[in-house]
Amino acid sequence: MATSRMTIEYDGTAFHGWAVQPGLRTVQEELERALTVVARHPVHLTVAGRTDTGVHALGQVASYTGLPVRVASVNALLPPDVAVVSCEAAPDGFDARRDAISRRYRYRILTRRARSVFDARTSLHVVRDLDRDLLAACAAMLPGRHDFTAFTPTETDHVRFERVVHEARWTEEGDRLEFHITADAFMRHMNRCLVGTMLEIADRRRPLEGFARLLRGAHRREAGFTAPARGLTFLEARYPAARLG
Repeated sequence: MATSRMTIEYDGTAFHGWAVQPGLRTVQEELERALTVVARHPVHLTVAGRTDTGVHALGQVASYTGLPVRVASVNALLPPDVAVVSCEAAPDGFDARRDAISRRYRYRILTRRARSVFDARTSLHVVRDLDRDLLAACAAMLPGRHDFTAFTPTETDHVRFERVVHEARWTEEGDRLEFHITADAFMRHMNRCLVGTMLEIADRRRPLEGFARLLRGAHRREAGFTAPARGLTFLEARYPAARLG
């Protein structure tokens, strides 16, 4: 049966996350409504990474059963804060979530003293003095397999708390400080909890030595605060070449 793959971008500010929720505006609901009109049959999307309320995406990937649709036709039916970037045929049975081998996120921090009109929806504004060496030291501990229990809410549907981080790094250009992380998969709030904890270490409110212990399955209360959703963006999902068609 024909399968299609879409790349999507959205400003998550006014969405209650990706997944359909009764009575709430979500990315999935907006997209499926538009796709159903264009395709002329009900469309259900499977997504690479289910983002939370307020989280953005530049390269979100979704799949559905059916033929590709014209991007312009779908975008004409979508609101300004979500758009389809591409839509193409995929190998039969392609599943955007199950077939993904990694996902990559970015968390952006604005460090200048004055607030920004243009970055307000996509960055966390931090004017405190942050130790860049401590941030780099935290990031260096992340690659590998770890237990991230400390970095997800205690009330959770997760039954497996180990994740494999492929890459983690902090970069800085001008007054923008960014955390980039790539892993096989992520848990709810995981990236935001990591960022909040690293900021507390860089702000010297908690010791660097405790970070490694948190990665061995500590309780959530032992880690730092959950950074606001507005700074987090889903950048891309990666797939084996054989599943890209």
